Amino acid sequence: MAVGVFDLFSIGIGPSSSHTVGPMRAAAVFAGELRESGALERVASLRVDLYGSLAATGRGHGTMTAVLLGLEGYHPEEILPEQVEERLASIAETGTLNLGGAVDPESGVALPYGEGDMILHPLTVLPRHTNGMKFSVSDADGEVLHEATFFSVGGGFIVREGEEDAAQKELEESKKELPLPFRTAAELMGRCASKGLGISDIMFINERASRTEEEIREGLLHIWSVMEACVETSLKREGALPGGLKVRRRAPDWHERLLKEAKDEDPDYRDPKYWQEWVNLIALAVNEENASGGRVVTAPTNGAAGIIPAVLYYALHFAPGMDTATQQDRDDVVVKFLLAAGAVGVLYKEQASISGAEVGCQGEVGSASSMAAAGLAEVMGGSPGQVENAAEIAMEHNLGLTCDPIGGLVQIPCIERNAIAAAKAINAAKMALWGDGTHRVSLDEVIVTMRETGKDMSSKYKETAMGGLAVNVVEC
Repeated sequence: MAVGVFDLFSIGIGPSSSHTVGPMRAAAVFAGELRESGALERVASLRVDLYGSLAATGRGHGTMTAVLLGLEGYHPEEILPEQVEERLASIAETGTLNLGGAVDPESGVALPYGEGDMILHPLTVLPRHTNGMKFSVSDADGEVLHEATFFSVGGGFIVREGEEDAAQKELEESKKELPLPFRTAAELMGRCASKGLGISDIMFINERASRTEEEIREGLLHIWSVMEACVETSLKREGALPGGLKVRRRAPDWHERLLKEAKDEDPDYRDPKYWQEWVNLIALAVNEENASGGRVVTAPTNGAAGIIPAVLYYALHFAPGMDTATQQDRDDVVVKFLLAAGAVGVLYKEQASISGAEVGCQGEVGSASSMAAAGLAEVMGGSPGQVENAAEIAMEHNLGLTCDPIGGLVQIPCIERNAIAAAKAINAAKMALWGDGTHRVSLDEVIVTMRETGKDMSSKYKETAMGGLAVNVVEC
């Protein structure tokens, strides 16, 4: 299907969309195929091979545990954090995997599992993508019953080996069914000009090809509610983040400090002079929760999950006129913001990549910053040209951003990087809104530049933990 707003904003668990959400989704698909084929009950052994970036940083990104949960049949958008903890504890204690047993534990296959059943190939990159994984199961006689290779291509999206051309063809065919399809910013601007509509309007019309207006609105408001819940959960957590780096959670203390600034003891008051502190807080809270393996929204990835919520929070609390806005007005802002951001996300997914393992962090944090800038410019009354300009400015100043997480964990520099990128997005929107929409560099040119920069970037700077901060900072 054509990439839509609900593909770019999907609910999953941390810490990584490409290393956690994608592998879990692929493993769940594999387990589902076993069940549907009738071969599940004959399975006696399992082998999983992880390649490239999945193998190099898989432990820090939760890839191995995500694969196990997926093989049990759990899907990232449905599983709850408490279920994650329960099932992983059971697997560790019993040494047994309940293959395909998520829906009905009694119908799953109790399969002995040890670390030797998951083989890591950090220096082997499969041709399609660096995030490759192969699943294979055999019967008691050693005969292979089923095997499949998948690639996690960023943002939780997966592609099966051998079906890349078919998937691309299906994508192109499905786009023909859209009322106002677009692949480039130029095409999007053309649609806006010919119809006299804004960017969010174009995206809304396309979404109506597969959902009702009510479903779109309710779905986007639900996405925002999950983002808000993520922040609320994070603010209740104390102590250090898991993983061994001993990174201290800052969001709870920062929140308490900001609440002390509340006017007349009104907890809903947000002093405008502290807007950036609030934006920083939201971004940190989301990404601290992501680093904990909590429930987040890929926006468009987990590693960049805090940027759009932080900028949308700014729009709802600090944009002009929001102090007197009704709940209906605020809901309208959420819907319009996410639609415009989603439209820009489509451009990055279509023309370049949102995978840190493929193009570096410019594809994750850079894309999210660009999407957030577009969303903010849209809800602040920007013209299509100004919205496109905002998206262009934000990405232009994230070009070349490397992905070099220390210890392979989505913590340093990822958490702070979200806060910095959120502020960049707000500044980009403000700069664009002070212009008339005309600008020397187009969004398409910047997207192509990001893609080419990613190709030229050394692999050690693309989510392998083999370069940059990952090797120059002592982990403990």
